[in-house]
Amino acid sequence: MLKSGTVLGERYEIVGRVGSGGMADVYKAKDHKLNRFVAVKVMKPEFREDGTFISKFRREAQAAAGLANPNIVNVFDVGEDQGNYYIVMELVEGITLKDYIGKKGKLSVREATSIAIQVCMGLAAAHSSGIVHRDVKPQNIIISTDGKVKVTDFGIARAASSNTISANAMGSVHYSSPEQVRGGYSDSRSDIYSLGITLYEMVTGRVPFDGETTVAIAIKHLQDEMEPPSKYSPDLPHSLEQIIYKCTQKSVDRRYQTMDDVIADLKHSLVEPDGDFVNLSSLTNHSATVTITDEQRKNIRQGSVNRGQDSSQKAAPAAASRKVREEPIEVDEPDDAIDDDDGEGISSKLEKAMTIGGFVIGAIIICVLIYFIGRAAGLFGSGSGSGNNQDSVVATVDSSASTDTKDAVTTTPTPAVTTAADTSSAQVTVPQIVGLTEDAAQTTANSAGLGIKKAGEESSEQYPAGQIVRQDPAAGATVDRNTTITFYVSTGSGATQIPDVTNMSLNDAQATLAAAGFTNITVENVASNDVATGNVISVNPAAGQQVDAGTQITITVSNGPEDAQMVTVESWGGLDQETATRLAENLGLVVKIEYGSSTNLNEGDVISQSISSGTEVAQGTEIVFKINDPSKATSETEPTQETPATDAQTANADSGWTTSSMLGEPSNYMGGAYRLVLQQTVDGDMVETTVAEGNSIEFPYQVTCNGAAGVADGNIVMYELTDGEYQLRVSWPVVFTAG
Repeated sequence: MLKSGTVLGERYEIVGRVGSGGMADVYKAKDHKLNRFVAVKVMKPEFREDGTFISKFRREAQAAAGLANPNIVNVFDVGEDQGNYYIVMELVEGITLKDYIGKKGKLSVREATSIAIQVCMGLAAAHSSGIVHRDVKPQNIIISTDGKVKVTDFGIARAASSNTISANAMGSVHYSSPEQVRGGYSDSRSDIYSLGITLYEMVTGRVPFDGETTVAIAIKHLQDEMEPPSKYSPDLPHSLEQIIYKCTQKSVDRRYQTMDDVIADLKHSLVEPDGDFVNLSSLTNHSATVTITDEQRKNIRQGSVNRGQDSSQKAAPAAASRKVREEPIEVDEPDDAIDDDDGEGISSKLEKAMTIGGFVIGAIIICVLIYFIGRAAGLFGSGSGSGNNQDSVVATVDSSASTDTKDAVTTTPTPAVTTAADTSSAQVTVPQIVGLTEDAAQTTANSAGLGIKKAGEESSEQYPAGQIVRQDPAAGATVDRNTTITFYVSTGSGATQIPDVTNMSLNDAQATLAAAGFTNITVENVASNDVATGNVISVNPAAGQQVDAGTQITITVSNGPEDAQMVTVESWGGLDQETATRLAENLGLVVKIEYGSSTNLNEGDVISQSISSGTEVAQGTEIVFKINDPSKATSETEPTQETPATDAQTANADSGWTTSSMLGEPSNYMGGAYRLVLQQTVDGDMVETTVAEGNSIEFPYQVTCNGAAGVADGNIVMYELTDGEYQLRVSWPVVFTAG
């Protein structure tokens, strides 16, 4: 691992590690030539002597360097310095889609569709340049702090050609297409399959195929049918489920053929969620499994040898072998099919039988057409009215018949089938869910063909905590099928006693208040010579008072002695515990360790820190590092300052929400004109609002602004005017509380 301060290519200074992949580590670095931060991917030491891995590493840079698209992570440079092979990329501040799904459980339909469309746009740009990603998965999709979705890590991508045939399926097996896991030909439609699996995980919170080993999962991709995503997400629209089905067809010919087709249907699904516009082609007899005898196999082999003698066949390109499944195979006829007189052509008996069979089949088709045309015209008594009360007629061919047409056609009455389209517009009566728990309400609503959505929480003297206190639409109303019922959950009686949190650390105080039911918490920092830095001086209203759970609680925290030296917090996320602790203590901060779990970092690395980068604090202030150690992570781990309580995200949805946060000076601010923009995700959509702008700004800066009702978090993003354009400088996470 490279140490902080290492310079690559006399240009890129390593700031800290931010992640690790299969064959490379990713670092945050400062580009001193262009005065900007970048991401540098450096090959791991154990692979530097392996020519194959070096080739793959360089191929990644070559594959991505020519791609310029807002939904693809840009590659700026590639090089080698003292045995360190590296790629310089755009630094994207944000979260991987895998972690985002892990935090939210599953995404809303609009949010998942929006993300999928942006991923498709990035992959479509790659495909148009002849590049197949071949490793599309949530871990390789980044959601930036400004809401942009970017595809990264073209680590196993290569130009789409016959070279994409490989004996090894290199992609992640949970998302690999059937042709990849069996080592077959991969093209852009393999990315479409992986996108479909990713979309399935977004709306259900789980992958469709899982197992104890990669081989077991691969076999499921080849043989098993996936469970309907609507089983795990009952509110999933019909059109989006059909899009997922079409993307994940095992046969490449039955999938979408281009990403543009996927984008068109995804956009259509937003306008017509329950529409039946997705064209899923049905299986034909050509895809059925055919058993051949040893004699037939011998004839096929003999035929292949004979055809191999043709010089024109020798000149055919190797890629033509891939068309074997699409074109009929010429097979030598058995001896009994050859005319005995001249040894050429088909015997007269077989020719006669084939001719008669052709007439029989033609007659059957004509009869069936005449029947349905006559029935539609009312010639057979059924009329042209509603056909739902009539028996349908199914034409079948007796396989044993040869020339006798009397037995060739039979009619079998079958009951009419009511399709989903017949009931999709039906109306239903809204059931009573007030007084039920969320799980019971889900079951009740689904049985009536309706969905439910939690809109917030409120205190209630009538209903105990956890029960639904009101709903919209009201019980008894008549609504369309698939309508969503919004509801509010009781938090119990509103009167709660404020606990005593004086002299506690800020994190402990916030956790104690949240456990007591208080979510509307604000923090004030003042100098104190009596209370340790980072500890609570007082709480308002005072401890012991009985107040409503929605009351605003103000915590006053010691900012250290009045003459304490101020320092600026840096970003230590992704560094190992020892390095991060040493750097924080060098600034005079007091480090506290907590444990969590992350699949994107090595064990012992910092997952998050309680004080945001760029914040100015007094020496002696406590900072909490959450360290990646699944064996020590427990449900009792206290939340850090960066992660507000989950209840705060839904409480008091109808009231105003505000924030008052202190912003530290970013290291890349040049002193020019600025713009501060609030970014929040509201109902699955990214909403941006300008909260301040001017010719210059002095730090630390106190920002106070309103947010969307019911949304407890967001980001304040700073842009600076440079060369006539506003450039992104930094993003601060902020917490909103109901006022």
